[in-house]
Amino acid sequence: MPEGRAVRAALPGRPGAALDPHAPDARLIAEVRRRAAGGTAPARETVAAIVRDRGAVLGSADLDALVAAVGAEVGGAGPLQPLLDAPDVTDVLVNGPRDVWVDRGRGLERTGLDLGDASRVRALAVRLAAAGGQRLDDAAPVVDARLPDGTRLHAVLPPVAPDGALLSLRVLRRTSFSLEELVASGTVAAEVAPVLRALVASRANVLVSGATGTGKTTLLASLLGLVPHDERVVVIEEVGELAPRHPHVVRLAARRPNVEGAGEVDLAALVRHALRMRPDRIVLGECRGAEVREVLTALNTGHDGGWATVHANGVRDVPARLEALGALAGLGPEALAAQAAGALDAVVHLRRTDGRRRVAEIGAIALGRRLVVEPVLESGPDGAVRYGPGWPALAARCGLATCAGGAR
Repeated sequence: MPEGRAVRAALPGRPGAALDPHAPDARLIAEVRRRAAGGTAPARETVAAIVRDRGAVLGSADLDALVAAVGAEVGGAGPLQPLLDAPDVTDVLVNGPRDVWVDRGRGLERTGLDLGDASRVRALAVRLAAAGGQRLDDAAPVVDARLPDGTRLHAVLPPVAPDGALLSLRVLRRTSFSLEELVASGTVAAEVAPVLRALVASRANVLVSGATGTGKTTLLASLLGLVPHDERVVVIEEVGELAPRHPHVVRLAARRPNVEGAGEVDLAALVRHALRMRPDRIVLGECRGAEVREVLTALNTGHDGGWATVHANGVRDVPARLEALGALAGLGPEALAAQAAGALDAVVHLRRTDGRRRVAEIGAIALGRRLVVEPVLESGPDGAVRYGPGWPALAARCGLATCAGGAR
């Protein structure tokens, strides 16, 4: 039998059954789901047995292709799985059956993928939501979920999405880069790297800010790799994304409520628990809600060297962002400012320009009549660095008072 070539063969008493190894039919998928345990990707032997039962014979290469295709349908994202598996893809967006886009770090690109019709897109959205432990139907037409592999899913059904189901998938890449690699790639200017090292070494409390997709998690993972290896780092996240090169990282992951609304463990509760785990450094993967109160409280009680990420447009916008988050926790602007000024030292801001992610600004937290962030330095797209009025104080705080070019 030629390798990789599908061959039909009828078993006694059964008609031969043609199988497309790259597009398994619904009946085959249903049978695999029935036999596979817990909705996991099926074993090769399971698929081979079903193929034999249907009176078909496949070459080993075609059987491997069928196993991969069935696995994507049962335990993965179906026809979207090859896009999610591509090493350079960060986002997959589905606007319709023949309107699928990807982001490979250079902006959105349209693909030629055909998902069939609107009903198949809807069925895929519902199945992925269920895989993330969430409900998606006419009564709950919007969902935000995490798939078992960590991929973020956001899906919307009609009538909220009048033109058909919409899916947005953000890929989890647990790849860690060293600071030297970020300098080589242009994410961090060579003159900025010593400042980032000093923030870690001096146990400064720092926020990493930026828009979605600017590389906040990537930078934070790199900087946590600089933490001395005899220190315990407790990382708190909605889902495990940070993968620092450090031997003593303890992870806590939030848990969403189930369909009955029970069982939730939120980030605020995890911050409180982290304080009882003898942490040397507390790290919050993303601060976007009432947990800001617990984080600022922790950093005001002697837990130096903490880090967190936050969404913001620039370092000067961080105070307003913190005030908005503080309001969710019942903190007024004055209380928030007092807490933040005592807890935080600096803000490192990332920006994405023409598909390139880079550390664009560093600011220092200060307290005037309200919370402010003083510019410390700005790094242009060409790597040129300009120092601001906040540089002398932050340089002294981090032991960089004699750093060339900044302190005069």
